[in-house]
Amino acid sequence: MFFELALLAYLFDKLFGELPGKHPIMWMGDFIAGFERRFYRNRLLPGALLVISLLLVTFLISIGLVALTDSLPGWLALPIQAILASTGLAMNMLHTSVAGLLTTDQPRQAIRYLVSRDTETMTNTEIYKAGLETWAENLSDGVIAPLFYLLLFGLPGIAVYKAINTMDSMIAYKTERYFYFGKTAAIIDDIANFIPARLTALLIVCLAKNKRHAWQCCLSDGNKLESPNAGYPIAAMAGGLSIALGGDASYHGQIKHKPSLGVSINPLDKSTLEQGLHMRTSIDRTVLTLLLTGALLT
Repeated sequence: MFFELALLAYLFDKLFGELPGKHPIMWMGDFIAGFERRFYRNRLLPGALLVISLLLVTFLISIGLVALTDSLPGWLALPIQAILASTGLAMNMLHTSVAGLLTTDQPRQAIRYLVSRDTETMTNTEIYKAGLETWAENLSDGVIAPLFYLLLFGLPGIAVYKAINTMDSMIAYKTERYFYFGKTAAIIDDIANFIPARLTALLIVCLAKNKRHAWQCCLSDGNKLESPNAGYPIAAMAGGLSIALGGDASYHGQIKHKPSLGVSINPLDKSTLEQGLHMRTSIDRTVLTLLLTGALLT
């Protein structure tokens, strides 16, 4: 287990956030877009070849970086690997992006960068709801899942996971263009996030004020969404805040009917989003405590 590496990486992201320059995920995105331009066919095989090729390239580069840094003195190798690993963590960016909804004069403009649904006619309640859903779901994709694979496999683990997650965000859609081409990426992403999504939900339950309601909501509503994973942290957040998340939303001018997660006991407004985002302090404390304990014991 790579507790020291994960601890330093988490601290670096917490203190400094994104590194300057082109982010590694952007390089992955360029690879995906280039492969798609040249080899796209809406069939399973080309999509599977994209998955295999990106994962192989990512794994080989990350292994090379580990070998290169391991040739340095130990006091220098670990911090460099931690800085590289921190590029796969998005707590700082995620929290800042969602918290921006609380201070902006144009919330509809701000929310469009966080969700793929139509935002032009969204009410403030719908904007705050979308912000909470983004916060809960991406706690898994952007924080807990990368940490999980970093702890298990070191720098190659977090790099390969981010490649999987990037492919999912770019091509894993049930549209006419990507139904077959993106299917392999979607399946791999579902598998990779199965455990982290449930760990994220458990973390939210443990830190929620209304733990019992959060747990009940997670059990009853976590499996209601089309995604096998996204519903669990969202349901836990809804239960913890005693609100309802999910529900119908507009995409490309069409209403998509989605189940509601949680029970609307409290009103969903600006203060509700503030409460959800305030959970970051407890998450940071809990994660850092666990990582420090693991580092000391190993």
